[in-house]
Amino acid sequence: QVQLVESEGGLVTAGGSLKLSCVVSGLIFSTQSIGWFRQAPGKERDFVAAISWSGVNTKYADSVKGRFTISSDDAKNAVYLQMNSLKPGDTAVYYCAAGGGVRVVTTAYDYWGQGTQVTVSS
Repeated sequence: QVQLVESEGGLVTAGGSLKLSCVVSGLIFSTQSIGWFRQAPGKERDFVAAISWSGVNTKYADSVKGRFTISSDDAKNAVYLQMNSLKPGDTAVYYCAAGGGVRVVTTAYDYWGQGTQVTVSS
């Protein structure tokens, strides 16, 4: 059974930092890439960042470049999203997903976590 479990999000003030984790089980990790997406109320689910399981390839949305960092830890079967300089516009439910390539579209990912709320107050 494939499972992706995100860590608990939280409430932070603007300018603060938060680190999310996504622990993956039930997959052949070397064949997967992991992506982070987010969805604000009333909006579509948008790409945030993605990483190949090897950690060699990464991709970021323009809106988070220079502020967010995605990383992976093979030993823990985990992918992390370090979020710095958070803005109220980053408020959303964040999802991790597993797929076959470092892609920006939701349709490229086959498995999804349950989502975790991140709220940034001004």
